[in-house]
Formats: sequence, structure tokens, C-alpha cells
Amino acid sequence: MMQQTRRSVLKVVGATAVMAPAIVKAQTPPAAGTAQLAPPATTITQPPREFGPHGTLTTYFRDPDVLTVDPAFNALAQPNAAIKRLWTGALWAEGPAWNSVGRYLIWSDIPNNRQMRWIEDDGHVSVFRSPSNNSNGNTFDFQNRQLSCEHLMRRVTRYESDGSISVIADKYNGKRLNSPNDVVSHPDGSYWFTDPPYGGQLYEGTTDAAGGASNPAGKINPKLGQAEGIGEYKRELPTGTYRVDPSGKVELVVGEDQLPDPNGLAFSPDYKKLYIVSTGKGPGDTGPGGKGDVWVFDIGSDHKASNGKRFSDFMIDGIKCGPDGIRTDVYGNVWCSSNAGRNLGYSGATCWSPEGKLLGRIRLPEVCGNITFGGPKRNRLFMAASQSIYAVYTATQGSAPA
Repeated sequence: MMQQTRRSVLKVVGATAVMAPAIVKAQTPPAAGTAQLAPPATTITQPPREFGPHGTLTTYFRDPDVLTVDPAFNALAQPNAAIKRLWTGALWAEGPAWNSVGRYLIWSDIPNNRQMRWIEDDGHVSVFRSPSNNSNGNTFDFQNRQLSCEHLMRRVTRYESDGSISVIADKYNGKRLNSPNDVVSHPDGSYWFTDPPYGGQLYEGTTDAAGGASNPAGKINPKLGQAEGIGEYKRELPTGTYRVDPSGKVELVVGEDQLPDPNGLAFSPDYKKLYIVSTGKGPGDTGPGGKGDVWVFDIGSDHKASNGKRFSDFMIDGIKCGPDGIRTDVYGNVWCSSNAGRNLGYSGATCWSPEGKLLGRIRLPEVCGNITFGGPKRNRLFMAASQSIYAVYTATQGSAPA
């Protein structure tokens, strides 16, 4: 065996440094016939970066994974702030939401059927609620009450200040909802939520009963591992986006014919526009499904949505950066998560102008499902990415309670 010298090590490191810029973009697969595996996945240059609290200190004035695409982004990105991985250990992290009174972040770990909590003062993470009925999206309303979208129970719930639970919506026109995904609060006391079919699967909820759209052959037993009464629902509705007025009346705002498979949603700062993510085809869908883009609608004084148009197709450098969770800042810019699959360097978060122009990107080493603004000043972007929670300070503020 050849003994490694300091000189030989330096040669290898030097060669790696020369090759580093090529790793910024999506990795190129090895040539046919080669047996070597590609180097470890990284979002930036070699050596691979450790994002965790015990990793190498970030010595850059500007985090190298916060990328300016348009100069306008420089006024929104905090120069001397680094991306931090706050925690890892989920199966699939979703629905981060910031509690401004308790100064903590909660999120859903959907397959583990639990909600987690990160406390700001000491970074402590613990199980917040278990079971969570496979909750997905969460938010806090203007009274600081938590709302959760439950895949398993196919409903939107609110946790009251006295500890009780209220069902905000579980039916529309007498028919059971599919699997509410994300919810936002309006200053008039109403709640708006999306209802795609993604919870109609074993990993994030349970399928339909035998004969239902997501279990047509009845091969899957949706009752396994569930409490009595669970697994008896069948899909009854197309996908849609709804509004629940303060009296409890549920109204369809955007139907499947206008926007299929709605996912994340967010209002503009003046509440005159509603942004909705249209993701891909879900369990039991019979139509073509969403195309992985974002749409924007005008919202009138009558609470009706009109003039729907595509905001962005989320193609960046020829890469499809699948959107999911979405938020706006006080200037009206749109921040959205990015799930670019195996295209390394394109997953994380994106920032767009109100006109739909890409301003900047935040690269993460995991695909990102959802984001929210939080922190005492609401200037910290929290990102739920696969198994982990990341955060980075910005020079702007979220436009609404998260």
C-alpha cells in the first residue's frame, strides 16, 4: 500500500479546488462504463459544507449559498448572516409556523404523525403534539391561535387559547374534504385553505376506503395502525381552494377547473392578491393535475377570486424548481420553497418580485417543502427541508402572522 505524504494530499486538495466551480450546477453523471461514484452531494464548492451548529464557521461576509440573481435582491438579503441548520431528524418536515407570543417555531413531521417545536432562547427541540393526525400546513391567526391542516381527519382545526380544539372545516356542500394542505388567516377573521389529495396515501395519512379514488382495487387496508373509524372515507370532491368566513360558512374560491392540485397559498401585503401553488398530480386524480407552477388571483371586496394568471412556471436555468410553500414580505415580494429533485444546487428557497421576476435564491442540501417568516422581528426565514429545519436572517419582514 502506498504511503500518503503531505505533498500528495495537497495535490489532491488542489485538484479538487480547481474542479469546485463545476459542482455549483447540477451534477453530471459519470461516463458510461466507469465504476466510480460521483462525489458527495453538495450545494456549493468542495469541501462539502456542514450546515449544522457544530460545523465549520462561516467566514464569508455574504453566505455563498444566498445567491443574487437580480441586484434588487441585495436589499432583501442580510449580508453578514449565515444559513443554519437548526435541527434534523424528521421523515418529511412541512408546515413551519412562528408563534410570536411564545417565540417558538412549530412544524409538522407528517409521516411520524407529530408536530415539533423549536424554542428560540436555547434552541431546544421537542415533540409538540403527538399524534397530530398527520398534520401538514400550520399557521397562527391574528389572535395567535394555531391552525393545522390534518391529512388523516381531512379537516382544518384550530387550537383555542383554553386548550380545546375547534373544527374549522371538514366538509363542503355536505361532502368530506380530500386532505387540507395549507391555511392562511385574513384580517377579516376568515381562513383560506387549499384541499389537494396528497394525504390520500399511506405515508402521509391513509388511502380511501376500498373502491375510493386512491384505492380503487381495494388492495390497501386503510385501517391498519389507525384508531377506530379511520380509513372509512372515500374521496368525494375535486381539488379546490376555499374560504371559511367568521360564521363558519365554507365557500369555494378557486375550483379545480381554474387551478388543479392547489398547495401553498399566501396573500399579498394588501390582501388584494392571492398566490396559490399548483403542484403535481395527486392520489386519485383523474385529470392531468397541476404543472408545478404558481398562479396569482385578484381578490375583490366580495372575497371572490378573478383574473387568474400564471405568476411563474418556476423554470430556473432550465431546471424545474417545484414550488410548494409560499409567503410574501412587506414589500410584496414572493418567497417560495424549491424542490428540484436530483438537480443539486437548485433546491431551497426562491424570491420573486411582485411582477414575477426572479430576484434571488437560497441553496440548501435538501429539497425544501415549506417556508415561513418568523423570529421576534419577523425577519428570519425558516425553511422546512426534507428531514431538517434551516433558517437565515433577511433584511425584510414577512407580511403577515405565520
